Amino acid sequence: MKRLLSEAIGTFFLVFAGTGAIVVDDISHGQITHLGVAMTFGLVVMILIYAFGGISGAHFNPVVTLGFWLSQRFETKRVLPYLGSQFLGGVAASGLVYVLFPNHQTLGATLPIGSSIQSFVLEVVLTLLLVLVILNVTSGSKEEGLLAGVAIGGTVGLEALFAGPICGASMNPVRSFAPALISGQMSGIWIYLLGPLLGSCFAVVVHRVLKP
Repeated sequence: MKRLLSEAIGTFFLVFAGTGAIVVDDISHGQITHLGVAMTFGLVVMILIYAFGGISGAHFNPVVTLGFWLSQRFETKRVLPYLGSQFLGGVAASGLVYVLFPNHQTLGATLPIGSSIQSFVLEVVLTLLLVLVILNVTSGSKEEGLLAGVAIGGTVGLEALFAGPICGASMNPVRSFAPALISGQMSGIWIYLLGPLLGSCFAVVVHRVLKP
């Protein structure tokens, strides 16, 4: 139960801080800036790994849980409970963002700026890199330790920095689904569900080739 609560709380703060930064940036006419939004995502991931890595492993993302499971580092019986906790935490966070900013149209949902295929490919590649980094800097199914926090948080921030203006750099189905559900902005949601899932699968294959 502590692990599931940890996943729900961690995912809540990830979605709340990240999408909240986007909403505040819109409302304040760019006071946070794109750099600030990217840093928010990277920093919140980093501190959450330090805070909860020793409890649940600090997944906070279905593709991370999937990656650990496909790598045979995570028990099958724990997959669905983890995913459920992550989705509950994410939806609760978007619900709170809505309460605080009811007039914002998207609540920080990820929307493709260019073509759907362009954003889909970006999400696949971005998630591949993220999960590959995670698999390489962790042991077992836990993200914890100084190296893991800096490397994973840095990867999230880097990818959000350069790809965010085009595809939103989600790399996390919950991060995209939660604000889309609460705001009703469900167009293109398949990009942010399927793309990261494929990216995670590809990352596991690459990791097996590099470290059989």
